[in-house]
Amino acid sequence: MTTAADLKPFARYTLADAHLPDLPGHYAGKVRENYDLPDGRRILIASDRISAFDVNLAVIPLKGQVLTGVARYWFDQTRDIVPNHVVAYPDPNVLVGRRLTMMPVEIVVRDYLAGTTSTSILQMYRNGERTMYGHAFPDGLRDNERLPQTIITPTTKAAHGDHDAPLSGAEVVSRGLLTQAQWDEVSAVALKLFARGREIAATRGLILVDTKYEFGFDEGGGLVLADEIHTPDSSRYWLAESYPIKFDAGAPPDTFDKDFVRRWVAARCDPYKDPIPPIPEEVILEAAAIYVSAYERITGTPFPLPDPSEAPLARIKRNVAAYLGHKA
Repeated sequence: MTTAADLKPFARYTLADAHLPDLPGHYAGKVRENYDLPDGRRILIASDRISAFDVNLAVIPLKGQVLTGVARYWFDQTRDIVPNHVVAYPDPNVLVGRRLTMMPVEIVVRDYLAGTTSTSILQMYRNGERTMYGHAFPDGLRDNERLPQTIITPTTKAAHGDHDAPLSGAEVVSRGLLTQAQWDEVSAVALKLFARGREIAATRGLILVDTKYEFGFDEGGGLVLADEIHTPDSSRYWLAESYPIKFDAGAPPDTFDKDFVRRWVAARCDPYKDPIPPIPEEVILEAAAIYVSAYERITGTPFPLPDPSEAPLARIKRNVAAYLGHKA
């Protein structure tokens, strides 16, 4: 398993942003820089930013490459369930995809009572709520306990800096965000994707706890999976072997996702009200090691460490320019 010490040479090998002025149609997301090309393609560049609590917390070395690589693995593993937006991968941090009409709802699928953000069912349950996202929850559930059944908890797609708002399936339809037919289709597809992810993760000794999907529609109105899938940013993974021991002890499960950083921050401040404290280098490198180890555990292949002598942005500019036929 990759350790923080292994990644010490990459402590300054980070991609805080990937704004390339020569590319058109720029839009900066929480983690990715997006560029819309005139021919209908979209370039998505995964930065090393880590976003949680509706803010950017830090920059984690190699994180963008991990996200792109893990998403690539899962897009390949699920293309028989639903079409995805992938066209090509010209760089380890870059996906070129089809531009879609994005669905105005994030689809979150959950198997456990877990989470650290204000819209997570665990935090809402702790606050006494028993009806959430249109689902009724019994009293007596414990932190990180498996739910009686897999559920979908949709949210609005908030602008950067704003909060996602919980929705029920009925509200998605009644507000006109999706038609009933669209909601039925995306719900069925999301559950199939999650079942596939849970099954494959189990063979790697992992529990896929919950995940977020983003979908769009192509020109014919067909449903298309977009953005990312089952990455350590969009999903929560726990180590299956230690989960029963940790659960019985009332301790947080061993995790393979960005909860490591979220928990570090949440233990030191109220991240929705207080300034985020500076995150030490040792925590940053430990987070990088978790991301790299997640890639290796999920995909079953070694993580391809990049050449540290070439800055990631310079490499991306070279590869994207070559792919598009522009000069860097």
